[in-house]
Amino acid sequence: MQPLVAVVEDDHDLRRMLERGLRSEGFDVALAATGGELLAAAERQEPDAFVVDIGLPDSDGRDVVQALRARGLGQPVIFLTARGALTDRLSGFHAGGDDYLVKPFALKELVVRLQALMRRVGEAAATPVEHGDELRLDPAAHAAAAGEREVALTPTEYRLLAALAGRRGQVLRRRELVAAGWPDGAIVHDNTLDAYVARLRRKLRELGRDGAISTAHGVGYRLE
Repeated sequence: MQPLVAVVEDDHDLRRMLERGLRSEGFDVALAATGGELLAAAERQEPDAFVVDIGLPDSDGRDVVQALRARGLGQPVIFLTARGALTDRLSGFHAGGDDYLVKPFALKELVVRLQALMRRVGEAAATPVEHGDELRLDPAAHAAAAGEREVALTPTEYRLLAALAGRRGQVLRRRELVAAGWPDGAIVHDNTLDAYVARLRRKLRELGRDGAISTAHGVGYRLE
């Protein structure tokens, strides 16, 4: 089966261009012009990835992605935007996005980034679920659990935690974590990685694992 990509873009011409281009690259495509249409489409059929324009007529694309995450949908999300400032990129990652493309962009770059994100989801599905008695990772649900508690993770959060858990007790260098969490060629600033680690710490705290991730200053992070 061809992977299904849900695209929400309010510009009619760009939306149709994305549809034609993605179909020519082997994807099935579900189109939406508003955030509401995308959420409705996600109810009808579960896409393998989302391409979300931030500037939508009825909502902010970041709010739409937060709604998808709240529904438990952990598929990769690539944001499209005309704003490329660092604060804009960080806000997209904070909202649950996995990658970010600034307009104008080359269709081939979007395709490569989608393929890389989907490949990493597949690789994560092969990760062992058990990581010691106190931490369990569920690759299918993109969730972490300890005891009776469970928290949902975005795909990027899951990949980062899986990388840390796979080398528990060892320091992973920042470049190793970036390679584990993001597609090849993604521009990931230090404060972006730090923001994701802060989110993981909050979620592990919900599992009763306060202090589980320690900082090796100037080097990286370690799962205790």
